[in-house]
Parts: sequence; structure tokens; C-alpha cells
Amino acid sequence: MRSIWRTLGRDTASGIAAVLLAVWVIGLSYGATAISSGLPLWLPVALSFAVLAGGAEFLFIGIIAGGGSPIAAVLAGLVVNARHLPYGLSVPDEVVGQGWRRALGVHLMNDESVALALAESDTARKRVVYWVCGIGVLLAWPGGAVLGALIGTVVPDTAALGLDAVFPAVLLALVVPALRDRTTLGSVCVGVAVAMVTAPFLPAGLPVLIALSGVLWAAFTTRSTEATETAPQQLSEVPR
Repeated sequence: MRSIWRTLGRDTASGIAAVLLAVWVIGLSYGATAISSGLPLWLPVALSFAVLAGGAEFLFIGIIAGGGSPIAAVLAGLVVNARHLPYGLSVPDEVVGQGWRRALGVHLMNDESVALALAESDTARKRVVYWVCGIGVLLAWPGGAVLGALIGTVVPDTAALGLDAVFPAVLLALVVPALRDRTTLGSVCVGVAVAMVTAPFLPAGLPVLIALSGVLWAAFTTRSTEATETAPQQLSEVPR
């Protein structure tokens, strides 16, 4: 244990601790929101251990609570969690490990553990950061969800405590800086417009999936920009 903290250093350990505190607080919001939406206590608790992905779990319970079908909720969660595919490609095998460690390491693969691990330049530090943060999230996220769910069973209106606003506030804080990029802003606007137009006519959950068409806008815009920037260069290379 002492060697682990020696490898991490005070600054890195403090950063991981701050991340885990934020995960725990969002877990409170998740558990309380699920119970206030009328879902049984066991559902958010089971999902928090089995899925270990906050965005997908919030989306799942939101669709179910809104009257959507479980199939749409599962599909939406799978789409959101598709980001783990590039995560798996970016994390070296030496970090995740082999055998039973690999099975556990893949389960611990989340936004926080991957981002903090890849920020390190040394493989040994990557490994320690990945596992410490991953195991920390495995404890903090379900722990927050359980406590939030218990609070939801005792407090009839969890909105009065502001717990329902924690996760949207965190997402907004993360999204707003990215909107400075015109391509990202255009993609978000297209997705929001599509969701608003289709929401009155489609079952709950489907507008969220269709809103991902905003990604196509981003791809088209990026490709057009690259073509515009490449054309003058190609013209200048033409022999005269």
C-alpha cells in the first residue's frame, strides 16, 4: 500500500480523491432520482454495480421512468457506452493486465480511470492510477447510489434537496466549454432540434437515439472543412 502511494504522489492522489468525491455525489443524485421516479430500490443499486457507467444508467432510468420501453432504454445505454470501444484500444495491455485481472480491469474501464491513466507518461504510473481510480469508482459510485436511493425512500421530494439537479449541472459544466467549437455547437443544435421535433410523436427513449443524428452533422462539417483546406494546397502543388 505504501509503495502505491509513493508511486502516485500527493498531487495525483489528491486528483483521484477529488474525482471520486464527485462520482460519489453524482451517485447520490442518481439513486435519489431513480427512487423519486417510482423505480424500485434494487434497480439503481444493481445497475450501479453491474454497469458502472453513470451516463448510461441515468439515461436508462430516465427512459424507463418516462414510460419508454426497456428495449429502447437498453439500446440507448449501449449507444452511450459505445465510447468504451476506443477506450479499450487506447489503454495498453500492460495497464489492464491478463487473466482474471483483465476481466476485472475491463469492468473498471470508465471515463475517469481511462482519462487519468492516459494522462501519465510512465507505464507503471498508468497501471497504478488506472487501478486505484477504477476500484475507487467501483466503491464510490454504488456507494453514492445506495445512499441516494435510501434518501429517496425517506424524503418524499428529493428535488427539495437539489439532488435531482446534480447530474444535469455536472453535464452542463462539461458541455458548455465544448460549445465554443462551431462544429460541436452545430451538432448539438441539430440533435436538440431533432429530439424536440420527434418527442411528441415517438415513444420515450427513441427521440434520444434519433438525436444522435447530430453526429452526422459534425462528420459532414468536418469533412467539408478538411476538403476546403486541402483544395488550395493541391492547387499550389500542380506544376505550371
